[in-house]
Amino acid sequence: MRRFEEILAIAIDRKGSREAVLGDAPVPRSADEIAAIPDDRWLAGMARGIFQAGISWTVVESKWPGIEEAFHGFDTGRCAMMSDDWFDALLGDRRVIRSGPKIAAIRDNAVFIRETAAASGSFGRRVGDWPAGDFIGLLDWLKREGARLGGNTGAYLLRGMGKDGFLLSRDVVARLVAEGVIDKAPGSRKAMVPVQEAFDRWAAESGESFTTISRVLARSIG
Repeated sequence: MRRFEEILAIAIDRKGSREAVLGDAPVPRSADEIAAIPDDRWLAGMARGIFQAGISWTVVESKWPGIEEAFHGFDTGRCAMMSDDWFDALLGDRRVIRSGPKIAAIRDNAVFIRETAAASGSFGRRVGDWPAGDFIGLLDWLKREGARLGGNTGAYLLRGMGKDGFLLSRDVVARLVAEGVIDKAPGSRKAMVPVQEAFDRWAAESGESFTTISRVLARSIG
């Protein structure tokens, strides 16, 4: 496995400059900044990812104002107590993506968020305090306790909210394979362990965030 600086050099060679590789890298938020994100925005972020799965993101973006309105701003109390009548109305509401399983997942995730907030003070507090050295544990928790938050959906949610972490995009997986970390895209928590260990090592070497390391790995390929 190469050192981080060697992989960065590959990325710079491909893209032409350090700025081209790192200039637009997101800056992770602090634990307190993440904790301050209201619970309704977490539900909105989950809903965005769930609705985007399997369809063009531009469709969801164009519908988003109507989706926010239809779900009452993703108020977690209202969504958690979604009645059958409201559920049925949403299935016929042209403002939203009319998928029963996806709408049900939003209701179920509202319950998940409220239960987590009751135990931790807020959903963001629980996420913000989760240690970077167990990022795969955070992904696994979202997958197990949430609804339709597995795969990259949970990782994209966390990236959008500013939590430091990695995204296993096609290019990142390709670099991890090239470095001998994995031999294919990991499909289980056990298979994710060497990925966590590799990111831990690169972070210790470089002092960079997982977010930045993930960006460099991706741009060393694509």
